[in-house]
Amino acid sequence: MSRTTIETISFIALVVSISLLFGWLLLPYYSAILWAVILAILFNPVHQRLVRLLGGRRSIAAVISVITCICVVLIPASLVIVSLSAEVRALYRQVRDSNWTLTGALDQFQAMLPDWADDALGNLNLSTLEDIQQSLTSGLSSVAQNIASGAYGVGQTTLHVFIILALMLYLLFFLFRDGRNLALAMRNAVPLDRKRTDHIAAKFVSVVKATVRGNLVIAVIQGGLGGITFWLLGIDAPLLWGVVMGVLSLLPAVGASLVWAPFAAYLGFSGEMTKAIVLLVVGALVISMIDNLLRPLLVGRETSLPDYVVLISTIGGLSLFGINGFVLGPLVAALFIAVWSQFTEDRLSRSGQGSRTAGIED
Repeated sequence: MSRTTIETISFIALVVSISLLFGWLLLPYYSAILWAVILAILFNPVHQRLVRLLGGRRSIAAVISVITCICVVLIPASLVIVSLSAEVRALYRQVRDSNWTLTGALDQFQAMLPDWADDALGNLNLSTLEDIQQSLTSGLSSVAQNIASGAYGVGQTTLHVFIILALMLYLLFFLFRDGRNLALAMRNAVPLDRKRTDHIAAKFVSVVKATVRGNLVIAVIQGGLGGITFWLLGIDAPLLWGVVMGVLSLLPAVGASLVWAPFAAYLGFSGEMTKAIVLLVVGALVISMIDNLLRPLLVGRETSLPDYVVLISTIGGLSLFGINGFVLGPLVAALFIAVWSQFTEDRLSRSGQGSRTAGIED
């Protein structure tokens, strides 16, 4: 092995090692980097218009673009969180001040059950009230322990959120101002030809736009309709349940139904059949149909991913990366398909060229 080859391998190993170390250094704050990149991509058209209007003053345009992101995204999200917190506290006080008990609720629930439901509970060894109460109590105790253990770090979590937001906004300014130069530098550094690099970069941008805008539109529509329906039916904490439905709508096909379906069943067992039927009809024919109609158009079509790939990648991303997974999951899946498509095209192209050459030589 020549000295030049050894030096090349050593340098590549050094580049990879330093890159991995730098990635490990940034890992605790990858959320700030991720969302700064996402906001920079989503608001880039607005930023480019500002640059043209301001005669190329990119720094001033970047400041205005960051302020725009704060007004359009962060302030509305903060207002929703504040209202949601107030509604959660009000619901908690209502439950605490009422005469509601687990035993009384189970008594009422068991009395409303039809015979077939009693038989089904018997098959699950839950035929008596004590069995049901014991199972629910053990489950609630486990949940309470988890909440108690997590509550200890609330102060640290709040501080961490503020640090994440500050880093995100700081990085967002430089992405707006120097994003074009950074993208060009990364493009030149990637050891691939320009065609492959442009293809992968275009796929990255399209998937980010489709997943964030598509899922956000679906979440707002489903959560809004669900919250309004709950409010019209007189169900407590409609904003809370609307937000929960909006968040769960990130799960394709099943999301919001995890909220409205149990409430419809509860209303039916409580004897409020009209409300139960209304909620069931609105949930099945309106809220869920929005997901079935809009998700293929807003997410699946722009990402060029089949519906089942969007579902599996979203669930996998959420399980691995938390809330960031609804972007990272489909993004990884789309890049996986893009890279393998390029590899297949290259292999078939070389195979076809070889066949034609062999035929001519024969």
